[in-house]
Amino acid sequence: ITLNGRTFPRDDWTNLSPAITSALPRKLHLSPNHPISITRDLIESHFPPSLYTRTNTLDPIVTVKQNFDDLGFPLDHPGRSRTDTYYVNSSTVLRTHTSAHQFDSFKKNENEGFLIAADVYRRDAIDRSHYPAFHQMEGARTWDRRKFGSTGELVDTIYKEIETFAKVPGLEVDDTIPLYEETSNPMQVGVHSKEEVAAISAHLKRSCELFVADVFQRAKAAKAKQEGKKVQGTEPLKVRWIEAYFPFTAPSYELEVFWNDDWLEVLGSGVVKQEILNNAGHPDRVGWAFGVGLERIAMLLFNIPDIRLFWSEDHRFVSQFSKEKGVTRFKEFSRYPACYKDVAFWLPSTSTGAGGGWTWHENNLMELVRNIGGSLVEDVKLVDEFIHPKTGRKSCCYRINYRAWERTLTNEETNALHKEIEQRIAKELGVEIR
Repeated sequence: ITLNGRTFPRDDWTNLSPAITSALPRKLHLSPNHPISITRDLIESHFPPSLYTRTNTLDPIVTVKQNFDDLGFPLDHPGRSRTDTYYVNSSTVLRTHTSAHQFDSFKKNENEGFLIAADVYRRDAIDRSHYPAFHQMEGARTWDRRKFGSTGELVDTIYKEIETFAKVPGLEVDDTIPLYEETSNPMQVGVHSKEEVAAISAHLKRSCELFVADVFQRAKAAKAKQEGKKVQGTEPLKVRWIEAYFPFTAPSYELEVFWNDDWLEVLGSGVVKQEILNNAGHPDRVGWAFGVGLERIAMLLFNIPDIRLFWSEDHRFVSQFSKEKGVTRFKEFSRYPACYKDVAFWLPSTSTGAGGGWTWHENNLMELVRNIGGSLVEDVKLVDEFIHPKTGRKSCCYRINYRAWERTLTNEETNALHKEIEQRIAKELGVEIR
């Protein structure tokens, strides 16, 4: 299989489809007037280039070692499964996160920190907020212990830098969780001192709070402008930190924002596992890392209701945004009617498919539907399931919503798509259509 000008041997692990490989050349994060690129620029502006090297053109085809092994993913981690990850072959994948380049970036050690924006790929559900190709930004910052006479001097330096950060009016931060928990969110005992963890975590949290506050305040201003209202400055932006788990940081944290009357998770972060820095050849460095999904931020920032729109080349969508305009709210064009069709089937009596090389897994169903329907499928939802009292066989019914943003779909068109989907899932997943 040839991808991005490189040729790879196929094997039993290969699970790519034309629907996915066609996304590789798009690079939405590098298209200057695209909402993803505008969002990337906005976040990058909060990290001075003198301290943070920007890298946005790394190849999405990486090794299993880069994507999982170098980051400490256990061998039984579900992310390694063919149902979750796109495999070029048994040793090569489409990166599932920008962290796939973390180890190599630490190894290069070009600067005190780095920012990486990139397209990433995961097999996932089909709905308005999930798409198999999306974009992330990875950020990291380290300090070299050898440049300081003592731990105290390192800690003091970090806190002095925090004091130089801009103040954000109207930001209400809830950071009442413990710095670490011995069992649920441990620090790296014997590797980092409590003082180092406290300073590094404070620097991380303040760095993230600054750009998140900017993003959401711009979103609030854009909404007010569209509605012809003045921005209400009295209501604070509420954010909170909660415990998290990632294989490559400890302790780890997630940042949530109170938006539209609900708490929304916007990024994951933590103190970098020292083992990663040690293996990268820099055992004297300590630091933090964060990862943020650009689609999630951009959907809020530009009020984009469906993640499929980011990939649209419809003039009515792309003409609404430009780098010069900055943050503008999406104006919905004609919404064409939905067409719902159900597919019900008995699951196979074993986990093995019927000759297509697949096994029954919901993500495999989603992938087959996506391969056939493409962007004409808005969402797929499980609406009913039951187990037969006599045979013990399990039945599932999924509702597929066919809808295009550019035109009205005909009954003939959706019927043909649906029939092909039924035939393919029966043949390749080994289910029995009811």
